[in-house]
Amino acid sequence: MKDENKKRGKVTRREFLGTTAAAAALSTVPFHIRCASAHRSMFGGVQMGAITYSFRSMEDQSATATLDYCIRAGLGTVELMGTGIEAALGMPEGPPRPRLERGVELTAVQQAEYDAAVAEYEAALPAVQAEQREWRQTVGTPEKYAEIRKMFNDAGVDIHIYKWTAGNTEEELDYSFKVAKALGAVGITTEGPRQPGDESAYSMVQTMGSVAEQNGMYCILHNHGQYHSMTIEDIEGILDLSPAVRLNFDCGHYFGYGYDSTGEVDVIQFIEHFAGMGKIVSIHCKDKTGPNTDPPNQNQVWGQGETPLAEVLLLVKNKYPNIYCDIELEYSIPAWSDPVKEVRNCINWARQVLI
Repeated sequence: MKDENKKRGKVTRREFLGTTAAAAALSTVPFHIRCASAHRSMFGGVQMGAITYSFRSMEDQSATATLDYCIRAGLGTVELMGTGIEAALGMPEGPPRPRLERGVELTAVQQAEYDAAVAEYEAALPAVQAEQREWRQTVGTPEKYAEIRKMFNDAGVDIHIYKWTAGNTEEELDYSFKVAKALGAVGITTEGPRQPGDESAYSMVQTMGSVAEQNGMYCILHNHGQYHSMTIEDIEGILDLSPAVRLNFDCGHYFGYGYDSTGEVDVIQFIEHFAGMGKIVSIHCKDKTGPNTDPPNQNQVWGQGETPLAEVLLLVKNKYPNIYCDIELEYSIPAWSDPVKEVRNCINWARQVLI
């Protein structure tokens, strides 16, 4: 069994735990020494990173706090969520949108109060949006975003993808890609069409791809469960909407939801096909149970699920080292831990697979 695990690139829990002492020793090295290399969190030629969504449960979501989380987790590059970035640069903020807790039933009085709050919010929105547009034109320029890039880069962290847009018009998208370029990103990621043939979603991808191409960047499409109902030809058709369209392939979602419609093309075959075409910029890495397991499609601690994560990382190492491999932390975090510690655990797991 042990030899079979080695051959397949599997890392057993015992083997992983055996490396934690070395990993702990690394974490005590002063940060300025560990940052001396530009390839922090690069192992065996594979650039490991994370989407900063992984830190969403941390109380402070400011840009400086997010950078601190990246440093403490041992990351050398990130897919940066736009959360908190404009606020860090001083953009005027409007009132928060009223929200309801899931599963809570309102009384007639509470419903009326909620409806009134939503109406007040929506009435204030046009003025706030106008003020924000003015701010983006006069203060929140790409040059301003270069300051965020410098702050991250000076700490040894690159930004390879930005997950944010100012809106859906060509003007707003053009601004968004210029901002992403100023941050050092290769493109902007967004959710891909959820159904084959969705004209509205296809039109949006075409527009976004066109604007990305004009800026020398990529429109990078992320997947959740939509590939379960698409064929490989459907996905190729979406990529053909613009030369600048690429994939941010979430291997965990693809595995967990199942891939019946693609003609039983498994995770490794999917990567081989689209990476061979040069169409994958990054891979979201997570571990899940499969669609036929009870319970199905459940997030797991790395190494305890069924997603062929080790095989994915070794494929990237051996054939496609230009693809970013980003941790997306979605499994339940123990009470005694936090997202920073768990991202670091994932980094250490990947390190053992790759070195």
